[in-house]
Amino acid sequence: MTHTVHPYAHRLGIIRDWKSRWFAGDAKTYRENVKVDETIRRFLTKKLRGTFTSGIEIERSAAELRVILSTARPGLVIGRSGENAAKLRSEIAAVVRKVAPADRRTLKLDINEIRQPETDAAVVAYMVAEGLEKRMPFRRVLKQTIEKVIAAREVEGVRIAVSGRLGGAEMSRKEELKKGRIPLQTFRADIDFAHEKAHLPYGVIGIKVWIFRGNVYQDKKTSVRMPETAALRG
Repeated sequence: MTHTVHPYAHRLGIIRDWKSRWFAGDAKTYRENVKVDETIRRFLTKKLRGTFTSGIEIERSAAELRVILSTARPGLVIGRSGENAAKLRSEIAAVVRKVAPADRRTLKLDINEIRQPETDAAVVAYMVAEGLEKRMPFRRVLKQTIEKVIAAREVEGVRIAVSGRLGGAEMSRKEELKKGRIPLQTFRADIDFAHEKAHLPYGVIGIKVWIFRGNVYQDKKTSVRMPETAALRG
């Protein structure tokens, strides 16, 4: 019996880092921090929909709470003279105060630009959702998106799956397109994964995107050491 594992969680501590980075001394602080993190992520996911925001990372120190956003459209998030960013920072601070009134940390907001949006799974998922919400045929959206993604230099494979009442059909089904290779079981494979929803008049279409951006080696000069079990088997 197979087990489906999230590609991001599968590589934590190997080629991926945690999206929330902090230390809690006791269980009460831990619960509060997790609740605040989840509230911030839900608020930003809803607030920044349409700005192609990919990653939301949270860091904590004794005196500071830092929220790091990665977006393909930083101009929309920052706004003219930074007015949107200042407003967003105050709204996040209000959300944190509502959930954790005793938290007196200084809130800082960092906004990073995604240089190549076609190599980011979350941005590609937004692109597919945007096309479907414009009532474009789903097969054309998938084909055009995959061609655009695979044209990027770093991308070695891409797979996009959509499921739901495709084309307004009475019965829901799943369709997917794939180009290149997606080695899900290779730990050093840099696979970006994201899922998104397209809201249509006849229902919600689920979208999943996998992008393979090559293998990650800690030191390219040294050869990769094989696991002992594999070496014995060979």
